[in-house]
Amino acid sequence: MSKELLLIVNPRAGKNRSRAFFFDVFSVFSEAGYSIRLRQTGGPGDAERIAREEGGAYDLVVCYGGDGTLNQTVSGLLSLPEAPPLGYIAGGSTNDFAASLRLPSDPVRTAERIVSSEGRLLDVGRFNDHYFMYVATFGAFTKASYSAPQTAKNDLGHLAYIIEGVKDLSSLRFYPARVEADGEVFDGRFLFCAIANSTSLGGLLKLKENMVVMDDGKFELLLIPEPKSVAALNDMIKALLLQDFSGNEGLIMRHASRISVTTPSELDWSLDGERAPGIRQAEIVNLQQRLRMQI
Repeated sequence: MSKELLLIVNPRAGKNRSRAFFFDVFSVFSEAGYSIRLRQTGGPGDAERIAREEGGAYDLVVCYGGDGTLNQTVSGLLSLPEAPPLGYIAGGSTNDFAASLRLPSDPVRTAERIVSSEGRLLDVGRFNDHYFMYVATFGAFTKASYSAPQTAKNDLGHLAYIIEGVKDLSSLRFYPARVEADGEVFDGRFLFCAIANSTSLGGLLKLKENMVVMDDGKFELLLIPEPKSVAALNDMIKALLLQDFSGNEGLIMRHASRISVTTPSELDWSLDGERAPGIRQAEIVNLQQRLRMQI
């Protein structure tokens, strides 16, 4: 009996505009017994709408695109009473989540893994009424994740984020916030905040693999508070580059299931590279093992 597969494709994603590999990807899915329905996105929100409106009728949903396409697809699927398993073929500029999952860079090899996998239940983040798969951030570099032009992302990849990030750092803006993580409170001014379930954040910051467990019901919370001196800022930057969070008194790293962030003015957040504007109160909850992924 044939199984039904919905393939959601962002045609604008990635550096390589050639889509010749799709013939081989289709062959992999077809040989595994799937009847394939291809849906291409045409603009913002399309992947979420397609997943929400059509995903429930399929045995497997696969999305091709960047982290933003994945975010939208996950958001659409989680609005269903019962979400089908999800496969992800990374085709974006940074592909942070794919790097955390150690997915192959070759789309055909990824398709082979999707159809041969028994699946794995992974945590998903709920951010107020929205979902995210691997990271929610505000502060430095956050704007770069959604404001770098798509053409720049395609042509420059990580460099596009660095260029935009430097614009943020030139002003060194600090954001007053109250952050509560499983009952522990941090009150102050912060350069950057990340609530993550990934080893790679924006293609710039890295977490050691032994720090991140993607199905344990815990986020990794990273806060960069306002330094007391230029020397302290340099120490924090060095600690970030070395991934050393224990020996630096400035950086804050915690593992938490429920995080609340309150700011006196509205902030723009980034959820998996998708802009979430005008937030003053964010309630972030880890939904442990909420989604089955074919990885």
